[in-house]
Amino acid sequence: MADSFPLPVFDAGAPLYLQLYRHIAGAVRSGALPPGAKLPSKRRMCALAGVSMSTVEAAYSLLAAEGYVLSKPRSGYVCADLLPPAPPLAEGADIPQPRAAPARWAFDCSTSAVDVSAFPFSSWARITKEAVYENPGLLQRGHPQGDEPLRAALAGLLAQYRGVRCSPEQVVVGAGADHLLSLLLQLLPEQRAIALEDPGYPAAYAAASLHGRRSVPIPVDGEGMDPEALASSGVGLAYVTPSHQFPLGVTMPAGRRSRLLHWAASAPDRWLIEDDYDSEFRWSSRPIPALQGMDRAGRVVYLGTFSRSIAPAIRVAYMILPPELLERCRRTFSHGACAVSRFEQESLRRFIVQGLYGRHLRRAGNLYRKKCARFTGALAAIPGASISGAEAGLHFLFTLPRLSEAELVGRAAANSVRVHPLSRYCRAVPPKPSTVVLGFAGLTEGELDQAAALLKQAWV
Repeated sequence: MADSFPLPVFDAGAPLYLQLYRHIAGAVRSGALPPGAKLPSKRRMCALAGVSMSTVEAAYSLLAAEGYVLSKPRSGYVCADLLPPAPPLAEGADIPQPRAAPARWAFDCSTSAVDVSAFPFSSWARITKEAVYENPGLLQRGHPQGDEPLRAALAGLLAQYRGVRCSPEQVVVGAGADHLLSLLLQLLPEQRAIALEDPGYPAAYAAASLHGRRSVPIPVDGEGMDPEALASSGVGLAYVTPSHQFPLGVTMPAGRRSRLLHWAASAPDRWLIEDDYDSEFRWSSRPIPALQGMDRAGRVVYLGTFSRSIAPAIRVAYMILPPELLERCRRTFSHGACAVSRFEQESLRRFIVQGLYGRHLRRAGNLYRKKCARFTGALAAIPGASISGAEAGLHFLFTLPRLSEAELVGRAAANSVRVHPLSRYCRAVPPKPSTVVLGFAGLTEGELDQAAALLKQAWV
């Protein structure tokens, strides 16, 4: 065997021991060295390969440590019995092909974009630097629900701005609202169906499907989710956006909120998920207190995010759990870690407690208010057009009865403006005819003027 042992061809690219190790390991994996085949002795390998004893010893030790060879007393090293390698894939077989590049729009009326010029770059850079240099302990593992100082800051912020009643212990921090919704569904294994708004948020439907839940679309009227349809659906879990319904933009009044809370409290193990995704921005009134603040039976799970108020890339969201679900959460997820970097948590905490978040909200709110008025004012000048849902948030509905929804979308696309059909968000209910959804936050004021001019040209 020693005389016929396949020897490597050494080069200057890597240490000799590593080249010898790779050569022998490859031969064992491929079957060129069959199970039980004996390797040359260390002294013999030195002579065959022309290398030093230390090189051979290092290579053999690494092979033995990784299980490619076995060291047998008085027998030396023999090749291990590995499973044969799987046959290689045919060229290109089963390899997902890249998706075609998306169309390049001159203007995209996205509902999820924000104005990057409003981001407080200098303040965020300063507090991030402070968080890194002043808190080396943040390199250690943190609390699964998020660091307590941030949770305390969030509890205070929500009490002040949203009327949410909670302690820091009830706050769970996560990497985005969709991530937290996924965690919540894992806490509710008995809820095999979930009531969702129709029209409603597509990601909520996707999360339900991902976790094997049956989605039950519940119609939305001018006051939000229909409580009678919810009661007759037979489900015990409902997802709502009461402060600014997505995508219709309606605000749920106190009477309708009371009916939903009564539904949740009237039977055991019924829950409401309140997604308060962009309640910070209202143009015609003060922000309406959260549904959670009206809950006396502990049946509302409150979800919030900084994706709209700061930026989508700040992947920080939070969930307020009622006591019963909090206990389930601690039993289920106590072994894990928070999905948000502790440095980012500390940066956000400083941003809140130093008053920078409140200042940013005022600045961004004034900017978005101007943008909304500018864009809606320009589009309202189109003969026959009507606009709804523009009293709050970062999107609104545009209706033009003389054109179909498909015509509105198609003509806009022909002018390189991307708009979203309302039907995209509908499941069982028919969409309001001739209506599209327009976001405005991600475009500058100049871009909004240009987009409006192109839409007028397309739709007049």
